[in-house]
Amino acid sequence: MVTIKVPESLYTYFEQAGNGVRIQAGEHIYMQGEQANRLYLIKKGRVRVYYISADGEELTLEIVEKGRIFGESSFLYQSTRQTTVDAVNGVELVSCTLEDLYPYLSQSKELTLILFQLLSNTCWHLSHQLKRSTFYDRYEKVASFLLDETAYPNKDKAISENCIPYSHEELAVCLGLNRVTVTKVLNDFKQKGWINLQYKKVIILNREALSALIKS
Repeated sequence: MVTIKVPESLYTYFEQAGNGVRIQAGEHIYMQGEQANRLYLIKKGRVRVYYISADGEELTLEIVEKGRIFGESSFLYQSTRQTTVDAVNGVELVSCTLEDLYPYLSQSKELTLILFQLLSNTCWHLSHQLKRSTFYDRYEKVASFLLDETAYPNKDKAISENCIPYSHEELAVCLGLNRVTVTKVLNDFKQKGWINLQYKKVIILNREALSALIKS
């Protein structure tokens, strides 16, 4: 599925409706359980969206990059944050309330359409994430993630076709697996000739073989 992004030509609507924010790598942008009253557009950098269980375990839902929005729970009246969001690297954001953005939706049909597409994209991603985490074994989880992330080049995530610049630890965090398990799976794939491993890089050599592993 192609990732939907807000084109830079529409950034001005968010900037007029809100204000710019800079967040350092590793800092929280908001925490699970906080009041959801603001929406965020990423102008630069990447953020990690994750869920924290009652016993402190973390499940990464997505790494979100430039041109994407997050904080969609603010669309619901008097809602709270269902996830925590941290800056992966230094990020530049535009923060605004939906109420302040409303006047610009009537001015731009393209902006309205983009927001609907972004929400649809988020729903699809969460449904796919649920399927992966519930029904796939560790080999299917890794194979599915590698194929999904490299389906289309994404310069804002430094992803090119068939190459993902993630370390074993970063893959483990995204998949909710431990690093040792991910390393074992990747080494098995490498021995079969399906991937090649470089420093903080996984290069896919045989997409068909990886795809054949995954349940439909």
